[in-house]
Amino acid sequence: MTTTHAIDIKEQYAYVLDYMPTGHGDDTRPIHLREPLAQALGSEYFILLELVMKEGAKVEIGGRVFVGKGDRDVVKRVEKRLKYEELSNGAKLELPFMIEKIVKENEAKYVEFFNIAQPITTRLHMLELLPGIGKKMMWAVIDERKKGKFKSFKDIEERIKGLHHPDKLIARRIEEEIKDETIKYRMYAK
Repeated sequence: MTTTHAIDIKEQYAYVLDYMPTGHGDDTRPIHLREPLAQALGSEYFILLELVMKEGAKVEIGGRVFVGKGDRDVVKRVEKRLKYEELSNGAKLELPFMIEKIVKENEAKYVEFFNIAQPITTRLHMLELLPGIGKKMMWAVIDERKKGKFKSFKDIEERIKGLHHPDKLIARRIEEEIKDETIKYRMYAK
């Protein structure tokens, strides 16, 4: 499937979730007419992408590729945005690990969320959108951050009794936002 229009995405980089050197398995065209494809996750806005890769390009699952405007090394073009349901089984399996990897690589950004999270409504706080955080845990975070900003995921864990793996909580929320297009409040996945 050749697209003549450019896909406008905000992402600069993406991580490869799955690589299909001969395109989609259900593509009925002869192999010599197919293009190598990759399914990838944008590193900033968590946008799912289908990429047409350059012939002979070395592509690795989990590899970071440039998808922004300009000269791309291994990506020929961004074919389209994908919905979660359109991901291959391999890409779906890889997704949670890749989200965690991105969260850990950008620790300062996600730790800052715990420092600045605010109420959304009079009854709901941004912190409560993270899986496993209820009112009691939310107040523990708010009270503790008044004593000083959190500096790392480890710092959060040490200062908030019962809050384990804050990086995984954020990663799970991101995964929920990717999977559910009807989710009411979006903090990470665009």
